[in-house]
Amino acid sequence: MFEVQTQVKRKTATYGIAAVLLALSLGVICYNFNIPIKPPSPGQPVTEQPFLQTFSSYEELVSFLEASLKAPPIYDAYFNSPWRVAWESVPTFSTWTEANVEFAVTDAQVAAAPAPDYSKTNIQVAGVDEADIVKTDGTYLYVVSNNSVFIVKAYPPEEAEVLSRIEFNGTLGEIFLNEDKLVIIGSFSSYPYIPYYYGSPTFIDDKTLVKVYDVSDRRNPVLARDFAISGNYFNSRMINEYVYLVASQPAYLLYDTLVLPKIYSPEGIEEIEASQIYYANVSDSYYAFTTVVAINVQNDAQKPTNMTLLLGATSNMYVSLGNIYITFCKQGWWEPTELGTLIYRIRIEDEMIECEASGEVPGSVLNQFSMDEYNGYFRIATTEGEMWSGTSQNNVYVLDMNLTMVGKLENIAPTETIYSVRFMGDRGYVVTFRQVDPFFAIDLQDPYSPKVLGVLKIPGYSSYLHPYDESHIIGIGKDGNVLKISLFDVSNVTDPKEIDNYQVGGWWSDSPVLSDHKALLFNSSMNLLVMPITTSDYDTWQGTMWQGAYVFNVTIEEGIALRGQITHAENASDLGYYYPGYPLYYVKRALYIDNVLYTISEKKVMMHNLETLDKINQIEL
Repeated sequence: MFEVQTQVKRKTATYGIAAVLLALSLGVICYNFNIPIKPPSPGQPVTEQPFLQTFSSYEELVSFLEASLKAPPIYDAYFNSPWRVAWESVPTFSTWTEANVEFAVTDAQVAAAPAPDYSKTNIQVAGVDEADIVKTDGTYLYVVSNNSVFIVKAYPPEEAEVLSRIEFNGTLGEIFLNEDKLVIIGSFSSYPYIPYYYGSPTFIDDKTLVKVYDVSDRRNPVLARDFAISGNYFNSRMINEYVYLVASQPAYLLYDTLVLPKIYSPEGIEEIEASQIYYANVSDSYYAFTTVVAINVQNDAQKPTNMTLLLGATSNMYVSLGNIYITFCKQGWWEPTELGTLIYRIRIEDEMIECEASGEVPGSVLNQFSMDEYNGYFRIATTEGEMWSGTSQNNVYVLDMNLTMVGKLENIAPTETIYSVRFMGDRGYVVTFRQVDPFFAIDLQDPYSPKVLGVLKIPGYSSYLHPYDESHIIGIGKDGNVLKISLFDVSNVTDPKEIDNYQVGGWWSDSPVLSDHKALLFNSSMNLLVMPITTSDYDTWQGTMWQGAYVFNVTIEEGIALRGQITHAENASDLGYYYPGYPLYYVKRALYIDNVLYTISEKKVMMHNLETLDKINQIEL
């Protein structure tokens, strides 16, 4: 279990002499370091970022970009075309946030019996939910398909039916479910019209959309909150009733004009002023406005809070129960490799958002599993250099809550690169690859002195590591062209062993789990592992393929055993690249409710007996 970071009490300005002394101290610090003091905006939490500054004006922000950018933006330099601002041509809020609910009838709310046991989204940190394309509450399914969200009565399976469909005007991404509130996250883009002879546009108006629906009546979802922010959707998490959303808008400075990020709501458009934007005085070749938003999805009247930072290119995000860690690549202009990774720790507590620390490590981060917070320390694994040139090396760093490096383990597997990482309490497991799969077990009990305890070298590599229990780990990856599932025994951490593996047949096989952990269904107490898999018997993309879900039984005693396969395709034309059905019949997710296994594609929801895998029912989407 992950230990919850002790929450720091908020500062208050209502306690007489103590408050006066604190204000005087901060004034002296700000004066000495030339940090402007800015009162919080209405409705915003009081924050203190001693290592960050704010701009006094729009002109100062523009001057900073002019002086700090190491090179002109690639889009302006490459296309050499006039800038066309798209904001003026954007449809009205009511137009581009419009959502249609189909199948909505006036029937009474569908009665729901107490929900049986059911599986949830495969997440990294307990209590920190991640958005996905399928959610369930044990009775209903909420499925993203065909740019809509389908609400399906799923249990009992004999009564399965589509209750309603929420259409999305824009590009639908992922969803959260919080009791009777459904959160839909998507995007909307407006492209300025530019004649062909002007060349390609250098600016695109992107917005991240958040819609919260009251689904207490599943047949009649009601839009309860409509929110949008300029910029591309980067990532999100949900803790209790709060969704924390991160969006990134490029800070293009073209012809001395800069478009600031904006917040959209039915009440109007609110521009985030330059004086509300935090920045670090560091030169870079690329800047973006990264905005973190906290939305209470249960209290529709509570206004979202936000904080905007002017930083580099966002790369990855890890979230604990009390902190958001966002990484940024330090990229030189046209440099082949990253110059390092900047890390910002943003403390969160309900609607409060406060950037408290920043740090830097060499190398680049693979994904969210390369990071972890444990016992007041932040651990991060990076790859430095390039594998193809033989200059790569891999590192594990330990930082305190100020993001000051206190321990390091460098030069792991020289000339190779990290393919997967999993931190589990006092240990970390790192898989690197070039020709074989070195599996490293790392001791992190002493954060000041991490060390390698054991190494296992086997063919292939693991792209995703998942805990089976404290002493065993499942690795999912490739061996040549085929998918490989491994079961590692780390009970003797100095001598890790692969006690079993399963290789999916065919000339070629693959699974979305290699790049998307949320596609995996695993329950150790049920010995159940289910994952979408695609196979081909031919050395050509035009060959006949099979796609569906593989259902495995996984135990320490008997290893990995295939129990059966489920496909949504009725014939080869449902799967082929050159047929209309592709990829609508590809199984993307699997979950269970009670003793029923549900597999979901964009076209179908199929229900099978979890023990026998006999088909029970199916519905079309």
